[in-house]
Amino acid sequence: MDEIFAEGGGLSRYVDGYELRQGQMAMAQAVEATLGVDVVSGGNEAAQTVLVVEAETGIGKTLAYLIPAIRSGKRVVISTATLNLQDQILKKEIPLIEQVTGKKISVLCVKGRSNYLCLYRWFQYRSSRQFLQLDDSVDERIEEWLKSTITGDRGELDWLTDRSPVWPRISAHSNQCLGSDCPEFASCFITTLRQKAGSTRILIVNHHLLFSDLALRKGGYGEVLPRYEAVILDEAHHIEDVATLFFGKSFSQYRIIDFISDIKRQAEQDLSPHQAAAVTGAAEGLRQRVDSFVALFPVQQGRYYLQKLIDDLTSGQWKKEVDLLSGGLKRLGEQLLQSSRCGESWKILEKRAVELNKNLREITLDSEEDAQSYVYWYEKRERSIVLSATPIEIAAELDSMLYSALSCCVLTSATLSSAGDFTYLKERLGLHGNATFMQLASPFDYLSRSILYVPEKSFPEPSSAEYGEAVCSRVLEILKISEGRALVLFTSFKGMDRMAEYLDSFLDYPVLVQGTASRDGLLRTFREEKHSVLLAVASFWEGVDVVGESLSCVIIDKLPFEVPSDPVLQTRIQRITENGGKPFFDFQIPRAILSLKQGLGRLLRSTSDSGVLAVMDVRLFTKGYGRSFLRSLPPSPVVRTTEEIRTFFSTLLRKSSNKKQGDEGSIQP
Repeated sequence: MDEIFAEGGGLSRYVDGYELRQGQMAMAQAVEATLGVDVVSGGNEAAQTVLVVEAETGIGKTLAYLIPAIRSGKRVVISTATLNLQDQILKKEIPLIEQVTGKKISVLCVKGRSNYLCLYRWFQYRSSRQFLQLDDSVDERIEEWLKSTITGDRGELDWLTDRSPVWPRISAHSNQCLGSDCPEFASCFITTLRQKAGSTRILIVNHHLLFSDLALRKGGYGEVLPRYEAVILDEAHHIEDVATLFFGKSFSQYRIIDFISDIKRQAEQDLSPHQAAAVTGAAEGLRQRVDSFVALFPVQQGRYYLQKLIDDLTSGQWKKEVDLLSGGLKRLGEQLLQSSRCGESWKILEKRAVELNKNLREITLDSEEDAQSYVYWYEKRERSIVLSATPIEIAAELDSMLYSALSCCVLTSATLSSAGDFTYLKERLGLHGNATFMQLASPFDYLSRSILYVPEKSFPEPSSAEYGEAVCSRVLEILKISEGRALVLFTSFKGMDRMAEYLDSFLDYPVLVQGTASRDGLLRTFREEKHSVLLAVASFWEGVDVVGESLSCVIIDKLPFEVPSDPVLQTRIQRITENGGKPFFDFQIPRAILSLKQGLGRLLRSTSDSGVLAVMDVRLFTKGYGRSFLRSLPPSPVVRTTEEIRTFFSTLLRKSSNKKQGDEGSIQP
């Protein structure tokens, strides 16, 4: 690794102002050692070798794992949680490594099927255009794009909105794929992608695609990705949530409605009027059964235990409606099978009916059987009902499907430990045995370039009735001192909306609010409008990378504890209690710490950045558990008054002015 990372090494020749980062070197050496080990146990089975690296902001972890992965000679899957990181790897890191090594790298980004256009569905859509009253200009632009695209990737259509009604009709869904029987198979973008993937050594994917592949392998239904020898999971703090999604089961009203629409569209394409009438009649009969089933659910939106709903119904009512819906799916499947002589599409549709019926019965009628392993719950949305069976624990699944199935696995993120300890991660992800853990502190100078503000002891706690008004007033005061230039993060939309309304009346700087424009659009404006303020929740807690003065202050309204009303969260808490643990300390606090670290990590993104971190929650000092949070945060000096914030910014301004004068004085005539 010295020849690449050391001062005077390969990277120093292509990166301006390059300086050796010991943390980056240590991580690269550890990853190389892990990828180079192919341990064989006495039973001739690969013994898992897992490396876990918490690499804080500024370490340069992407290069620290990419270079060893490329040098390993193995087929390695690099899995990320965000598209931004994928773009960074493909557009910035890979070209840099190619410059350093002087070699072309065998790398490919593989996305989920729905990101690619299906030529067969496109031609079907175009031929039945008279039935769809959509925007002709969209069709024409896609038609023109197809003359030049090599990948068929929707990502190339930056003008196509997320809510476009066209894309769902023409994208490549697995449950509608005809495989080798498709008339467009030879030209298929997915087929071409798989062929390329089969001969590529470095595959860039997201966590959803990786776990979709693992779930398919587990069920014996094939695979999404070609066989690989090692996996590197970046942004690994998302693993439990993503794995939970793919190792569970679901059934939704939306999937049924979508299924019925596909049947009707296929009937118009393939069948005679008489045949089409019979099939669409059966499909509409299923729609009535779905409506009757959905009527059992309360109108309140939210997530609830399924068994509670079943218990509240009259005797036999639940099973009766489930059997009627299940019977409708079975009869429709038989009707579809009879139409299979009209094309392979009908066999695919029949398989979808079987799968939908299987998931319905397993979730709704077999819940008591697997009650020790799964949480059975439903979510009432504005226009749909979703039923789910979610695994309570996924540690064993990860061990059998990921760690033990590969020669080596690397997990990395800027936030994996809680108060300097990996116990939470070990328990939730089953990281024992051969797992090795590393912690690499940020090289950024938090001591002199940042402060952490927490309000004085008398400031109301979040549970207080006075908190809402107090936090709005105090945040306004801070924003006036910082002259905007702030990202304000909230744990709820309610808190964000209240702050937005308040600041609109009293703050002179532009206030950007999540939901009023696209995420990329808001961030672009925030970067360009130097003194603007961005208010956000959820996804903005991570993946926001704004370098420079535009982001000089990160404010978080309160400690990000999750409200334990979610059935999955409730059940996991209950399971920890049953096993003799303390869920608040073993589960809820670590999860909140990881979220808080992610949010505060938005501030310093380069060695020249500086600014204020503010957490408007006095529980950091009034509660015993606050010490665990403080031990997990960057080593920024703590201040408790806004006057100290004013002094900090004044000092920064003075230093910046002196530096500029010094730079001007050094210019030679």
